[in-house]
Amino acid sequence: IAVNPITNSIYTLPTVGNSVAVIDGNINSTSTVIAGMQPYDVAVNPVTNKIYAANNFSNNVTVIDGATNSTATVLTGVKPNAIVVNPATNKIYIANYTSSSVTVIDGNNNSTVDVIVGAGPIALAINVASNKVYVANFESASVTIIDGVSNSTATVAAGTNPIAVAVNATTNKVYVANNGSANVTVVDGATGSNTGTITVGSTPNAVVVNQFTNKIYVANYDSNSVTVIDGQTNAKSTIAAGFNPSSLAINAATNQIYVGNFLSNSVTVIDGKSNYASATTVGSSPLAIAVNLVTHRVYVANQYGNSVTSITPMIETA
Repeated sequence: IAVNPITNSIYTLPTVGNSVAVIDGNINSTSTVIAGMQPYDVAVNPVTNKIYAANNFSNNVTVIDGATNSTATVLTGVKPNAIVVNPATNKIYIANYTSSSVTVIDGNNNSTVDVIVGAGPIALAINVASNKVYVANFESASVTIIDGVSNSTATVAAGTNPIAVAVNATTNKVYVANNGSANVTVVDGATGSNTGTITVGSTPNAVVVNQFTNKIYVANYDSNSVTVIDGQTNAKSTIAAGFNPSSLAINAATNQIYVGNFLSNSVTVIDGKSNYASATTVGSSPLAIAVNLVTHRVYVANQYGNSVTSITPMIETA
């Protein structure tokens, strides 16, 4: 699920099907845009009002014009499964799991370049300030660093089965959740080096950063918890979540963290000041969360409920 905060449009993907659902956040009306086979991830460039859907079964990306819902198709590698956008450069990065590559799309003309990365790229994050892209390679226990100017690469070791990655652009540190080794690898963005690991809960599978407070949040799927890491000291604390937390989103402005609990059909809302956590009921099997940073409304994609839950949070200053 992805949000364009400028147009207040929300884009979400069906559990099965070849389309992207478009929700008008002003009136909650919906429309459908035909995409490729089994779109797996979606991302928005709010500057150009273009939306990108990675079609896992047809090995391409559907490019949607947010103003007209007209589409174009761009070829990728095999099994595209994650997308990240750099709105400053208008470059779009797609991780292709089976072909161990990242397709780079020039948003100006939809031309592409393929960059070879590690085995099983599964997640992406970008530091817009440094123009570096970080690729979690699930099958090779590594992170590939792509230079956004030259597309040259470097590789840094991670833990077992890195599955998620997040960047603190302020500190220029990168956090990699290692699903198979129950820890987080910390990468120094300036040097591209592994600076150590932090033990977290069992089967971590999502990570987000609040760059204003320098706190990192890790969802631990099998231990039903969220680990909170202090980015300055690497000290950590644990917050109980619902059953099988599998997704995270953050509103850094309000200092609220949202945790999708896949098997308890709820979202845990964490107050970043106090670490106080409360639960909100959503649809069946929440799988992804996105925040509109203008309206502060939170959108939860419910995989088996075939629905999106909209949450209006209590607004507090960070």
